[in-house]
Amino acid sequence: MKIAETIEQAFTSYLEKLGIAWWIEIVTAEPTCTYYFGPFMSAKEAEGYKGGYLEDLESEGAQGFAVYIHRCQPTELTIANDL
Repeated sequence: MKIAETIEQAFTSYLEKLGIAWWIEIVTAEPTCTYYFGPFMSAKEAEGYKGGYLEDLESEGAQGFAVYIHRCQPTELTIANDL
């Protein structure tokens, strides 16, 4: 691993502990779920990864997406609302 990557991961971990890291929240209509992807150092970085996560969910058959990029501290990465 490169030194820059190690520093970036450590900084992102620090932001997460402070509760100010950025996360991608994707809410799907079918299945009725909320997914969190992150943490990221910035909203711009999260925006760059958003498309890949949407493609993955679409390939798994998910439909009806609402996407939010914001600072949060999710306690669960996947929340199945219809269970």
